[in-house]
This record gives sequence, C-alpha cells and structure tokens, in this order.
Amino acid sequence: MFVDWLSLLLVNMMVALVLHALFMGRFIDKDPKKIIPGFLLTGAIALIAGFRMVFNWPLPGAYNIIYGELSVLFGGFLFMAGLAVAFGWDLLTIGIYALFGGAVSVLLGVRILNLGLTSEPLVAALGFIITGGTAILTMPALAFPKLKWLRLLVALGALGSALIWILVGFPAYWAHIEAFGKWAPK
Repeated sequence: MFVDWLSLLLVNMMVALVLHALFMGRFIDKDPKKIIPGFLLTGAIALIAGFRMVFNWPLPGAYNIIYGELSVLFGGFLFMAGLAVAFGWDLLTIGIYALFGGAVSVLLGVRILNLGLTSEPLVAALGFIITGGTAILTMPALAFPKLKWLRLLVALGALGSALIWILVGFPAYWAHIEAFGKWAPK
C-alpha cells in the first residue's frame, strides 16, 4: 500500500485559495501585508510536499504529475507572492507566473475528465479548471488594478475553487484515517 498526503495538499490549497480571495478582494487595497504569513506558510507547504512528490513518485502513475507538479507551481506562486508583498515588489511577474500555472491546471483538469481519473473525475476536473481559470485571471487583475470588478471576480473564483477542494479534501481525510488505520512501516 502506498501512503499519500493528497489530503494535506487539498486542504492547504483550500486555505491558500481563501487567502488569495481575501487578498484580491480586500487586503490588496487596504493592508496587503496582512496576507504575508498565510501566503508564505501555504506556499512553503505546497512547495515542500510537491517537490517530494515530484522527485519520489509515491503515488500511482500520473497522479504524481497532476498533484505534485501543480503543487510546486501553486506553492511557488504563493511563496513568491508573499515575498513580493513583504518587500514591496511589483506583483505583475507573479501574475504572469499564475497565468501559465493556471493554464497547466486547466489543461490537467480537462485531461482528468478525459481519462476518467480520480474517484470523482468531474469534481476533480472542475476543481482544477476553476482554480486554473482563477489563476489565469489573476494576471490581468494585477496588471489593471483599477478594475476592481476583475479582482472581485478572481476572489469569487478563488472562493468557488476553495469550496470544491473542501468537498474533496475533507472526505479524503475521513477516508484516509480508515484506509491507513492499520498501516505500519515495513
């Protein structure tokens, strides 16, 4: 039996998306530095777990690519966004990174549905597609800061994505406790 930590990645992504929604919808104008610890923490968790998955392939087949590589892309975006806000750097290049990472997320969401991967392919595909679409819209929202409606659209997309990942992540925790309840290292 393989041991995975996808539930951690899913819940971490949910938290990060809520933080992204708060940042784009409120903190970016009022007090952007409030988001720094949350971005750095969720980014670090996504980077560490994602790199581990990319280099060691603990899951069956393509799931290491889908979850591991996207975790690295998402974690890199979050961690660097936290540093950019902390040091007062322009966020546009982070938005460009989000654009391409989002495109990968949409592509993988479509492929999950196409191949019928995961136990709930439609839900997983929607999660990746909506999260990716939100990331894609982050770049123009940062490039045109006066378009508050676009930032609010990104915030709503991030909240919608977070809801999907809650619906996937919490039941994953529930199932993993039973599935790994008697597991012991060899």
